[in-house]
Amino acid sequence: MLNGIIHAHSGFRWIVLLLLVAATFKALLKWRSNAPFTEADGKLNFFTMLSAHLQLLLGLTLYFISDKVAFSGDTMKVALTRFFTAEHSLIMVLAIALITIGYTKTKKATEENLKFKTTFQYYFAALVLVLVGIPWPFRGFGSAWF
Repeated sequence: MLNGIIHAHSGFRWIVLLLLVAATFKALLKWRSNAPFTEADGKLNFFTMLSAHLQLLLGLTLYFISDKVAFSGDTMKVALTRFFTAEHSLIMVLAIALITIGYTKTKKATEENLKFKTTFQYYFAALVLVLVGIPWPFRGFGSAWF
């Protein structure tokens, strides 16, 4: 079961990243061109937020059952357990909070150009955090590409 959740969490990150990149850069392009905010734009933002929340649920499940998360005196001394117990978790929760706040502010905005600006600013900040917080294989935390 643990292995299946790890693979689901690892694989689903690509969907979250794809949606987040698409929503971020679509917002940038439409903001710069003063394009109208369409229903499709709202749906892309919604599915980006939804996928991030589903990823959070998978991550929270792993947080409580994974052996890479530890709550002991040595947690912060060992890079692997520090990363998964504190760094990865905090960074990703902050990123998902930014996505959620950005989605909510965009939905409440009345000016169309402001909707794209808000989406871009919040989603771009979240994208940077996500890219920093992912345990990429080259970082040495024993994670794979999928």
